[in-house]
Amino acid sequence: MEIRIDTSKKVHGGDELAQRLTGEFETALARFAGDIDILQVHVGGDANPGDRHRRCVLEARPAGHAPVVVTHHAETVLEACQGATHKLESVLETKYGRARHHKGGDTIRRPRANP
Repeated sequence: MEIRIDTSKKVHGGDELAQRLTGEFETALARFAGDIDILQVHVGGDANPGDRHRRCVLEARPAGHAPVVVTHHAETVLEACQGATHKLESVLETKYGRARHHKGGDTIRRPRANP
C-alpha cells in the first residue's frame, strides 16, 4: 500500500508529520494493505480564516474497484486523521470483510453442528 500525504499551507509539521501519519495509517489499515493500492491523504484546515478546525480526507484506491473516500473534522490534525481512519476501516470492513467471510459461517438454513 502506497501512502501519499498532501497538506495545506495551514498545516505545519512537514516531514515529521508525514512520517508520523504514515506510521499511523500503516498500523491501522494493515489488514487491508493487500486490498488498497494507494491511500491518498489530504490534511487541511477549514475554509473559514478564524476557524481552528482541521480536516482529514482519506481516499483509498482498491485495485479494480472504485475509490472509497471518507472525511473527518476535529480540533487537531492527529484527531482528524484518527477519526477518518476509523471511518475508512468501517467502510472497508463492510466492503471486503463480508466478502472474505461468506463461507463457513452460521446461517438460518445451515446452523453449525454441535461439537
